Amino acid sequence: MESYAKGEERPLLEETIGVNFERTVAAYADREALVEVASGRRWTWAELDADVNALARGLMGAGIEAGDRVGIWAPNCAEWTLTQYATAKIGAILVNINPSYRVHELTYAVNQSGLRLMLSASSFKTSDYRGMLEETRDECPALERVVYIDTDDWAALVAEGEELPQDAVASRMATLAATDAINIQYTSGTTGRPKGATLSHRNILNNGFAVTELINFTEEDRLCIPVPFYHCFGMVMANIGCTTHGATMIIPGPGFEAETAMRTVTQERCTGLYGVPTMFIAMQNHPTFAEHDLSTLRTGIMAGSPCPVEVMKKCVDLMNMSEVSIAYGMTETSPVSTQTRSDDDLERRTETIGRVHPNLEIKIVDPVSGEIVPRGETGELCTRGYSVMLGYWQEPEKTAEVLDPEGWMHTGDLAVMREDGYCTIVGRSKDMVIRGGENVYPREIEEFLYTHPDVQDVQVVGVPDQKYGEELCAWIQMKQGATPLNAELVREFATGKLAHYKIPRYVMIVEDFPITVTGKVRKVEMREVSSRQLGLTE
Repeated sequence: MESYAKGEERPLLEETIGVNFERTVAAYADREALVEVASGRRWTWAELDADVNALARGLMGAGIEAGDRVGIWAPNCAEWTLTQYATAKIGAILVNINPSYRVHELTYAVNQSGLRLMLSASSFKTSDYRGMLEETRDECPALERVVYIDTDDWAALVAEGEELPQDAVASRMATLAATDAINIQYTSGTTGRPKGATLSHRNILNNGFAVTELINFTEEDRLCIPVPFYHCFGMVMANIGCTTHGATMIIPGPGFEAETAMRTVTQERCTGLYGVPTMFIAMQNHPTFAEHDLSTLRTGIMAGSPCPVEVMKKCVDLMNMSEVSIAYGMTETSPVSTQTRSDDDLERRTETIGRVHPNLEIKIVDPVSGEIVPRGETGELCTRGYSVMLGYWQEPEKTAEVLDPEGWMHTGDLAVMREDGYCTIVGRSKDMVIRGGENVYPREIEEFLYTHPDVQDVQVVGVPDQKYGEELCAWIQMKQGATPLNAELVREFATGKLAHYKIPRYVMIVEDFPITVTGKVRKVEMREVSSRQLGLTE
């Protein structure tokens, strides 16, 4: 039997995000839609719609047209959610800026996407967003305006729409199509520069709906969302998953904190909880874990990296998440392609990434010949269907490298399809490192480290880490006569320029790299040597 599977056919939502959102508002106007725990603010669906429309009019008053790019650079907050739906209603393309970005990455994303307007927090933790934006403004000619969402700027922007007719937003919505681009999310690229995966209303509306259909969401559900909105996990699987079902979106805090998440579940009587495995591990091992009443939990999703068996057992037995689901995907597929079902046994939930989603196709092919391999054999996982991105923003060549003429997205992940149709990921053909759920491509870090004046050559590999799954190790060849670098010096050089999760934890100074007879660097061998010399185990 060949490694091909097609999901069951279900009716797709052939409408825009705004139209779908307003249908939910009409059905559940007085039910609770959004809760921001940190500030105590709460919205019913009717109240949320009013604030979304006010912001949408403000953006229109500021001159934002359909197809214009509007950026959001902030940790999780209610304004992020308002911006997501306001931009969708007026057809502006929302550009998600990673809250961990520094000047180097920020400048690239702003210029590559052609951002006209940026909605930004002033700061978060150690990130001085205002300072970085002021530093980069001269290098970003298309960026006309920055609105700081935690200042009077926000009210001023909303006020700009007060002179517009009340039906201005509805009139704009009537001109939009479900296939229009609505979102750009930057994924770290193997070419050393992030690529802007461009997603449509149809892409993310249907995927958010499908993900939560498979965990049986209804308007009775209340979802605790500690995963970041700038990822598909937060804005699609969580927010759109909720808004397509009338479920309540609950923001426990701007960033993940184990105790805050658990306290939120207790206080808000959440029925669902999302997270990457490291988040669940942090909660389960927190000193106050036993003090929190998690009895209202029923379901949730774990994604981002493989789930350890013991963690899943605790989710089911100690956190009452009897219907918890595992999901697999990538930004380029909006994101989920495979998912376990709520009635799957523990083995499938911990040993696999589930089976194909409704309305999608998956196949596993020989990476060289492109032929579908028999079930049980390893190959590259490919997916096709409504969820596949429109392409990388203004990069047709890069798009063609991963999206073939028949519409198959080549994930770069090596997988096996079992006889029962469930799949497992066994490796990555593109050397991607997954650190705590964050996808990191070594080439981007290598190109940055090449800019150090004393570095002659550098290769970055992933090495095993008990906490994050993987950590980064840089193999560096120094220029003749240069003082050797160490991990501390590399961190000093990269801090403020690279996101923290991209800075290598380990540094090895070497004379040369292991290479094949054709001159290609053997990263598999580098990983093995690094792990052995550093005393690391899987």
